[in-house]
Amino acid sequence: MTSFRKTPIYNQHVAMNAKLVPFSGWHMPVQYEGILAEHKVVRDVAGIFDVSHMGRFQITGRDAIEFINYITVNDVERLEPFCSQYTLACRENGGIIDDFLVYRLPDKILIVPNAGNSDKLLKWLQKIAISYEVEIQNLTEQTVLFALQGPKSELILNAITKEDLRKLTFQSFTETWIEGIKAKIFRTGYTGEDGFEIWCSAECGPELWSIILKSGIDRGLKACGLGARDTLRLEAGLALYGHEIDESINPIEAGLGWVVKFKKPKFIGRNSLLSIREKGLTRKLVALKVLERGIPRQGYDISYGGNCVGQITSGAIAPTLGYGIGTGYVPISLTEPGTILQINIRDKKIPAVIVKQPFYVGSRK
Repeated sequence: MTSFRKTPIYNQHVAMNAKLVPFSGWHMPVQYEGILAEHKVVRDVAGIFDVSHMGRFQITGRDAIEFINYITVNDVERLEPFCSQYTLACRENGGIIDDFLVYRLPDKILIVPNAGNSDKLLKWLQKIAISYEVEIQNLTEQTVLFALQGPKSELILNAITKEDLRKLTFQSFTETWIEGIKAKIFRTGYTGEDGFEIWCSAECGPELWSIILKSGIDRGLKACGLGARDTLRLEAGLALYGHEIDESINPIEAGLGWVVKFKKPKFIGRNSLLSIREKGLTRKLVALKVLERGIPRQGYDISYGGNCVGQITSGAIAPTLGYGIGTGYVPISLTEPGTILQINIRDKKIPAVIVKQPFYVGSRK
């Protein structure tokens, strides 16, 4: 019998009648009132997500910066303390092991890997760390992580936080107090909206969850599940591991070449990615707007001229937009915006046009 882990907020989810499902080894809420309602509240007001299933690693030691700079494609040395950056860890052949945020403090580095990759990434880091003077701590069980997202999130959180969050810019963070609970507040998120991710100790997690919900209830704040999180990130054009990216995909074809800092003299996968860039791509990730009724789903065939040219990596009816959207890899010759392709939806070839990402621009500053 498979055993699934529970976040420290599990009992609150049960009490709030959340629909709990297995996800990456955890019992997680997929929805409370419903995906559409939760999607809308994040776009219009604010929603809070328990994302404590995601990994939380702390790297300390003399070589912490050098070590993280070697195992990621972005440039950590460019980060000022209390700032963060999106990055990727790649294999030597350029395949993506995981994507995550790196947070730099004066004396340590924090990273937040995807839940499904957390154990794999930790073992990989520990193997490489033998050659560096660093210590890697897995703080996942000792902490919680919440995502408060939406245009009213600053107003809601600022009312209960010691520090004035209006001064906090996108991808910066602070260590402060929320109603007497010590917390790290990051101005980051995965919805396309303005918002924050909040990290505190596991023992304080349930109380902090209740404090934030109470602070926002009069303003319309609601708890949200992973279902809305997925449709929100898809509209915002944000990649999901296991869909748009994995170890068979490199950052350049995934449209993430902007993350790769080739001026760094050394990082894992650099030579392969340089070669890929110089030779040119054979395929690329595209965004598709469905032109008729139909919902694209992962794995559905994409065709052109009667021939299958790719598969959908993510797809849904976009709640904010009211039509079907999807992503998928197609040959480089077919990636120009305006190109009409077909998606095989329930044995019907439904036309879809390539559009620029993101599908929707939210309130993110």
